[in-house]
Amino acid sequence: MDAQRLIKSTRHALTEARSVPPALIEAWQACILVEAVATVAALALAERDLLDGGGSGAAEIARALTEAAGHAAVCVGRPPDDGGGPSRADRLSAVGDLVGTVRELRALIHETAEALIVLACGAQEQDLYWRCIDSVDAVAECQELATDLLRAVDPARREARAVWERQPVDCGGES
Repeated sequence: MDAQRLIKSTRHALTEARSVPPALIEAWQACILVEAVATVAALALAERDLLDGGGSGAAEIARALTEAAGHAAVCVGRPPDDGGGPSRADRLSAVGDLVGTVRELRALIHETAEALIVLACGAQEQDLYWRCIDSVDAVAECQELATDLLRAVDPARREARAVWERQPVDCGGES
């Protein structure tokens, strides 16, 4: 199944989770999916770099995102009441539109962080609270890396950033 479709279904499931166990299950599913998509993207970007004869750094960012998402999944932990079946990420077969997929991935990561914050705020047990807080920290790293990856793979963002960096800054000094 295409990455964007899986990401959208995971985002929907995350927003529909109304209690702690389902929300934890969906947060874990989201982290596992981010890890899987980043892995496929890293392989595709490394192959592209080989064919183009140069490295854009995008493959390295995608690999770092893979590691960060794996760490986030460990922090969330696979809830014992999720049924133990295959994860949604196991159905990943393709990353079609890389830029669009990374955009959707950033939204999923953001929504996962929000869900974990809500869980932490309502936690009745210290264990759940700290588990959520540790997970939010790990997911925040994923958010930063996904933003870096989007900059690396989206030519429009790269060009806009280059133009912005070349513009002189007027601090209201001499006229």
